Amino acid sequence: MDALTLSRLQFGSTIIYHFLFVPLTMGLALIIAIMETAYVRTGNETYKRMAQFWGKLFLINFALGVVTGIVQEFQFGMNWSTYSRFIGDVFGAPLAVEALLAFFLESTFLGVWIFGWDRLSKKVHLLAIWLVVLASNLSAFWIIIANAFMQQPVGYAIHNGRAEMTNFFALLTNPTLWEQFPHVFFGAIATGAFFVVGISAYHFIKKSADHDFFQRSMRIGLIVALIGGIAVSITGHLSGQHVVQQQPMKMAAAEALWDSESPASFSLFTIGDPKDMKDVVAIKVPYVLSFLSYNNFTGEVKGIKELQAQYVKEYGPGNYVPPVVVTYWSFRLMLGVGAMMALLSSAGLFLMWKKRLEQMKWFLAMLVAAIALPYVGNTAGWVLAEIGRQPWLVNGLLKTADGVSPSVNPGVILFSLISFILVYGVLAVIDGLLMLRVARQGVAAIETHEEVKAEELVAAY
Repeated sequence: MDALTLSRLQFGSTIIYHFLFVPLTMGLALIIAIMETAYVRTGNETYKRMAQFWGKLFLINFALGVVTGIVQEFQFGMNWSTYSRFIGDVFGAPLAVEALLAFFLESTFLGVWIFGWDRLSKKVHLLAIWLVVLASNLSAFWIIIANAFMQQPVGYAIHNGRAEMTNFFALLTNPTLWEQFPHVFFGAIATGAFFVVGISAYHFIKKSADHDFFQRSMRIGLIVALIGGIAVSITGHLSGQHVVQQQPMKMAAAEALWDSESPASFSLFTIGDPKDMKDVVAIKVPYVLSFLSYNNFTGEVKGIKELQAQYVKEYGPGNYVPPVVVTYWSFRLMLGVGAMMALLSSAGLFLMWKKRLEQMKWFLAMLVAAIALPYVGNTAGWVLAEIGRQPWLVNGLLKTADGVSPSVNPGVILFSLISFILVYGVLAVIDGLLMLRVARQGVAAIETHEEVKAEELVAAY
């Protein structure tokens, strides 16, 4: 394989792996903060133990998220130096703010929270975890600012073949940013909630002695999961409408829409022929895609053929169609997962209200398995966002093929790719075993003096 293909494989695999940890960090931190808030307000020690127990799982996840995130920035200079030179003046600012402000803020107050139990007043300690929540979301916010520029370049001017930032405020008000960030935020909320729900369901199945502990955790988790599931669907819908306007080729590929339609049909199931740009088998619902795109049943959605011809005239000869099969199925996987999360959380709350949840072991088993749902949905969403933008690295400005380092050795990339896979595989096993052990122990995993020991944090790292 050539350097371009290997560089794309390396960045794609490492960023997907890293993004397995980010949403849980964002979502679980919020749930822990809610639990500790309940402790401060009520004085009920159960809520304190809940915050400590879920906090231990949070720390294990956070540690590996930090390690895997560091790798990403090295790849910009090593494998994508042309891209870095082109966009560095714009891309560097939000990444620097994320590293120097948001990440250090998060790490500092996480340390205060870890070691501050029984050393700080309840309200000051509570403030620390809420600042961790704020910082973790600020960190994601600045990263998405950088990614939003790649999707919709704003606030720049081209000088000497480079994109130079001319308006920082334009980056902060980028429409794509304000479509992406809420969707990512609520996806993270759902990730943390289903994590709590799934582990609580496991202890219901095992008839853990800590019944009240996990019943309260389950109740909070289900409420947050329902809010997250519904909000993910709403923000996803709004984001899709923006994509229709800003990146119509991405939406056309996500629907395998070869020809423009007005009104446009929504594809329930399509097997197409990307080479000849035609359907082999297709089941479609009339008018629905127009409604999803414009909130009415009469709007036109442009097809792949028309957009390809338009882009050839605008940008010159080339293939401007993203991988349709990957884009189409990642879109459906994301939609399906979102619907399942909303359904499971609403059903779980109903059964809990009826006091029947703990007797339905088959449903509890589904909730345990549902821990994976947000991870699948988050990954599918990122694949859709990035693969659906191809062949552009920076939409309309720089093609992916033109962003790779000109002198990078394919053999070196292959070696590092294999190394990352092996190291990340080992880390994944260690992380999984650590989290599994703590999750199975339940309340017993909390130290008798109810404080997370420093050596446990070091062991997690």
